[in-house]
Amino acid sequence: MPETDTTDDPNEKSLAERVRSQVSENRTGMLQDLVFAVAWVTLVSLLYDFAFSTAPQWVLYLFMLAGIPAYFGFFISLQMAREQR
Repeated sequence: MPETDTTDDPNEKSLAERVRSQVSENRTGMLQDLVFAVAWVTLVSLLYDFAFSTAPQWVLYLFMLAGIPAYFGFFISLQMAREQR
């Protein structure tokens, strides 16, 4: 089994350094994504548990899947509102 080649390039960053730089460059975007995801999953879980408690399991999955267009719709409309200011 061939061994992987390791390069001695000093410009090559370690995984931890690449993750750190990615997070520092996209901090607010990642935080917004996380907050939206937590809020969406919480809302859908509460709706499914209380309002649609007799609904089949696939309804929960459709609600979760609806989070994708809701995410893009929310952030596109937010961007449009900022541009109109």
